[in-house]
Amino acid sequence: MHRRLVFEEPISRAAIWSRRLALFGLTVVALAVLLFRSGQPSVERLAPIAGAYVFVLLAFLLALAAFVRIWQEGHRGVAIAVQAFLLCLLLLAPVAYGGFQLATLPLIADVSTDIDEPPAFSRSRVALGARGGIVPPDVPAERRKAQRQGYPKAVPIVLELPAEIAYDIARKACVNLGWQVLEGAAPGGRSGAGRLDAVARSRVLRLYDDITIRIRPRADGSRIDIRSASRLGGFDFGANARRIAAFEEEVKLLVELR
Repeated sequence: MHRRLVFEEPISRAAIWSRRLALFGLTVVALAVLLFRSGQPSVERLAPIAGAYVFVLLAFLLALAAFVRIWQEGHRGVAIAVQAFLLCLLLLAPVAYGGFQLATLPLIADVSTDIDEPPAFSRSRVALGARGGIVPPDVPAERRKAQRQGYPKAVPIVLELPAEIAYDIARKACVNLGWQVLEGAAPGGRSGAGRLDAVARSRVLRLYDDITIRIRPRADGSRIDIRSASRLGGFDFGANARRIAAFEEEVKLLVELR
C-alpha cells in the first residue's frame, strides 16, 4: 500500500502579519481614544492616536504585499489578507475623510452666523471658569469671508417672534442638543439684546467647543446669531458649522411645535 504525499502551499507570512498588525492597531487605537477621552484634551494627548495609526498603515501595506505574493507564488492566505485589508480600510476611512475635509473646507475653527459683528463670548467668572480662563480670540475679517464661502448656510436665524420668546426657544434648543448652558441674560437693558453662553463636547474624542448666542429684537420679530469655536487646534473639520446647523434645525422645530 503506497501513501501519497500531498504538499500544500504555505500560508503567506505577509497575510498573517498584516492581520496581526491590523488587530493590534485596532486595539491600540481604541485604547488611545479611551485614554484621550478620560483626560483633559490637548494636542500632545493626540500623539498616541497618531502613533497607533502607524501600525494600521503597516498592516495595510502588508496586506497589499500579501495579495501580490499570493498572486505570484500561489501561497495560501487570501481570506486572512482580505480580513486585514478590510479592517485597515475601516480604521483608515475616518483619516481619509478628515484629509478630504482639510483639503476642501476653510482653515478655521471659529464659525459665526454674523461675520461682520460676531457675538462676543462672556468674560464673567462663571463663563471663564467653565472655559478654563480661555476666551476664544477674534477671527480676522478676511478669514471670516473665507468662512462665508465654505459655509454659506451659516446665516442668522430670523423669527417672527418677540425677542423674549426667541430667547426661551434658543435656551431650550441648547438643552435639547445636550449642551451645557453656562449662563444667560434675557433680552432687555440698554442694548436690548439677550445672550447665552454654552459648552458642547464632540461625541468621539469629547473635545470642548465654546458657544455664544445673541438674541436681538427687530421691528418684525427677532434675530438669533450663534458663534461656535473649537478650543483645540486651528481647524475644526466642519464641526462648528454642523453644530450651528443642528441648532438652527432645533430652533425651527421648537417654533413649529409652539
